[in-house]
Amino acid sequence: MRKFNHVFASILFLFAAVSFAQEEGQQEREPGHYNQSKFKQLYEEFATPNTYRSASGAPGPDYYQQQADYKMDIRLDDKNAKIYGEETITYTNNSPDDLEYLWVQLDQNVRAKDSKAPLRNGGGVPMAEQPSSFASKYMGEPFDGGFNIEYVKDASGKALPYTINFTMMRVDLPSPLKSGAQYSFKVKWNYNIPDHTVNRARSGYEYFPKDGNRAYVIAQFFPRMAVYNDVEGWQNHQFWGSGEFALPFGNYEVNITVPADHVLDGTGELQNRKEVFTKEMLKRYEKAKKSYDKPVVIVTQEEAEAAEKGFSEKTKTWKLKAENVRDFAFATSRKFIWDMQAVKMGDRDVMAVSLYPKEGNPLWEEYSTKVVAHTLKSYSSHTFDYPYPKAISVHAKNQGMEYPMICWNYGRPNEDGTYSDRVKYGMISVIIHEVGHNFFPMIVNSDERQWGWMDEGLDTFMQYMAEQEFGEAYPEAIAPNAKYPSRRGDPAKIVPYMSGDQSTIAPIMSNPENVYQLGANAYGKPATALNILRETVMGRELFDHAFKTYAQRWKFKHPTPEDFFRTMEDASAVDLDYFWRGWFYTTDYVDIGVKGIKKYYVSDKPTKKMREYLAARNMTEADLPPLVYLADEESEDFDTNLKGKAPSENSKTLKEFMMDNMTAAERAAVKEPKYFYEVTYEKPGGIPMPLIVEYTYADGTVKNITYPAEIWRKNDKEVKLVVSSTSELKSIVVDPKMETADIDTTNNSWPRKESQSDFDKFKENIKGQ
Repeated sequence: MRKFNHVFASILFLFAAVSFAQEEGQQEREPGHYNQSKFKQLYEEFATPNTYRSASGAPGPDYYQQQADYKMDIRLDDKNAKIYGEETITYTNNSPDDLEYLWVQLDQNVRAKDSKAPLRNGGGVPMAEQPSSFASKYMGEPFDGGFNIEYVKDASGKALPYTINFTMMRVDLPSPLKSGAQYSFKVKWNYNIPDHTVNRARSGYEYFPKDGNRAYVIAQFFPRMAVYNDVEGWQNHQFWGSGEFALPFGNYEVNITVPADHVLDGTGELQNRKEVFTKEMLKRYEKAKKSYDKPVVIVTQEEAEAAEKGFSEKTKTWKLKAENVRDFAFATSRKFIWDMQAVKMGDRDVMAVSLYPKEGNPLWEEYSTKVVAHTLKSYSSHTFDYPYPKAISVHAKNQGMEYPMICWNYGRPNEDGTYSDRVKYGMISVIIHEVGHNFFPMIVNSDERQWGWMDEGLDTFMQYMAEQEFGEAYPEAIAPNAKYPSRRGDPAKIVPYMSGDQSTIAPIMSNPENVYQLGANAYGKPATALNILRETVMGRELFDHAFKTYAQRWKFKHPTPEDFFRTMEDASAVDLDYFWRGWFYTTDYVDIGVKGIKKYYVSDKPTKKMREYLAARNMTEADLPPLVYLADEESEDFDTNLKGKAPSENSKTLKEFMMDNMTAAERAAVKEPKYFYEVTYEKPGGIPMPLIVEYTYADGTVKNITYPAEIWRKNDKEVKLVVSSTSELKSIVVDPKMETADIDTTNNSWPRKESQSDFDKFKENIKGQ
C-alpha cells in the first residue's frame, strides 16, 4: 500500500504542475480569459444589509411599513361617464422619521389634457397605425381625464395647502407627523372617465353601440397614498404610463352609488348583500358557496339582456369593506352576467367569481371561473394559501389589468359565438396572469414603479407553471397529447429577444419606463430565467423551497430585488450571484458549443510534449516515478499499435499497479476504458450556464452529464474535459433539450450538423408543393 500511495502522490503532483502550466499558458496566449468577474459576489450591486433588511434576505428587526386607511363615498354618473368621490385618508407613520408632508398619487393625471406623458417618447412616422390610435393622435382634442381636486382638508374641515406635480400631490402638514402618530385628512375630487378601448387605458369604460350601454372597469380612481420606506423615503417616480404602482397596505370602507339596474363587484366583502341582491340572487349565491366543482350563475344571460334595455333613473349603493389590501377597484354595468363557485383554501372557502357581458359567451361561461379557481390553487401551492375572500375576473375588451381581488381580462368570441384556439388560450392565459397578480405584487408587495420585473416577471413565471398544470388538469381544453401552448417561459421562446440588437435591449434591472421592449424585458426574460433556475440550475426541490420561503417572508410586506436574490440563496445554499449578474444585471446571452475533440491512447512512454516539458526544467524520465501517459493520435510521436487496446496492455506500469494493489475479484470487475477523448467546449456567450452534454457511443449507449456553471469560473471562453469509455464516442450534443436559451445551436453538435440556408429551405418548400 505504501507503493500505491507513493506513485499516486507523485502522479498527482506532476499532473497538478502540468495543469497549472496549461492554465498559465492559456493566460499568456489569451489575455483576459482567466476572469472571475462573472463569479464574484454582488457586493457592488447590492445595497448594504442593515437592521431593516438582513443579509439573509429576510425583514430585519427594525423593518417597518406605513399604513393608509380609506373611507370613501363614490358616485358614478353613467349618463355623462363621470365619477365623483369624497374620501378620508388616515395615515399611520410607523417609520422612525418625523414627516413634514405627505405625498399622494394622482394617477389619472396621466390622462389630463395638458399631460406630458404623450410627449415623453420620440419616434417618426410609422409605416402603419391602428385607426383608433391615429384618430386620437391627430384628429381631435386630447381627452380631459385628469383629477379635478375640489378640496383638501384636515379632519376638522380646515383647508390644507397642497401642491400638484403632474401625477403626485404634496399635502403640507401644519406640524410634522411624529413617528408612531396618525393623521387624517379629506379629499374631494372628480374626473371624466375615459373610453379604455382607446389607447388601452387601464381603467375606464367600453361603449356598446348596439344597446347603448357602458361596462365600467374602474381603478386608480381615487387619490392614493404613495409609499414611504427605508429604501427610498417617499416614492418619487411619476406615473408616466408603463411603470405601475407602489402602494402601502390599509383597510378600506367604500360606498359606491351606481344606477339601480347595475351589477357591481369589487375589492373586499359586500356588506349589504340583502339590500342590493334580489331574493333569487341571494338563493343562487348561497348555492354557489357550496359548489366546489362548477360555477353557479347569480345573474343569467337572459336577465342581463333584459337589464340592458332598462336605463334606470334610480340608484343603488353597494358597500364594500376590505382589510389589509394595497388598493381598491371595482366593475359595474347593467350588461354583466355573474357567476361564482367556491374554492377550498386550507380550512377556508374562497369565492372564484366572473363578470362578463353576453359578448363574452360562450367562451367566458365555459372557462373564466374555472380558470380563476385553478389559478388560486396553483399559485397557493407554490407560495401561501390565498388569504382574501374572493378573486374576480371581469371581461373587458383588450384589457389585462390587476388589482386586489379583481382583474380585467380580454378574450372575446366572434359575434356568432365561434372563437379560435388563439382567442381561447389568450383568454385562459391572461386570466391566470391577472388573477395571479394577487400574489405578486398585491400581497408580496414589490415596487412596480421601480422594478417592473418583480411583479410581471415573477407572475409570468408562476403563470407558466399554472398553465402547464392547467393542461394536465383539463386535457379536454387543449389539443390531444399536447402541452399547454405557453407564450412565455420555455427557454427557446426568449432566444429571439436575447439574440437581438443590443441597442434595443436593456438589463432586467431597469426601470420599466427606460426599456424598449417591456414585454420581453419585464415579463419574458425574468420568467425564463426563473424557469431555467428551477429546472436546470437548482432543481425543483431546492428552488420550490427557496421560492416559497421568499413568498412567505415577504407577504404583506415591501421586498426589494436584493431581498429576493438573497432569500433564494439563503434558503437553498446555492451561490447564485453569477446567475443574477448574467441574467438580471447585463444584456449578455447564452451560447455554449463544442469547439473540438481529440482522441488519446494510453502508453507508458512519455510523449514529445512531456519530454519537452521535462527538458525545460532540467529533468528526464528517470527523475519521475513510473507514470501513465496519454498520447494524442494526431501527434507526431503517436504509435498506431496503441489503437484498440486496453490501457493495461499498453502500459506496463499500469498493469503492475493493478496487479500489486487490486485483488483478482477487483481486477475482474474493472471496466477498463479503451477510448479517451479531450473535448473542448467553448462559450461565445457572456452568461455562464451549466454545461449540459449528451454523449452517444458506438454500442448505442447514451450518457447525459450536466457540469455545473462553475466549470467556467477560471476560463470564461473555453474548457477542456476528458471523456473515457469502453465504446467509441460517436456524437456529442450540447443542451439537447434546449434548456438554457442558447441563442446559436449551430455549434452545439459534434460532428457538426450542416444547417440549411434559407434559400435551400425555400427550394425544398417549392418542390413539396
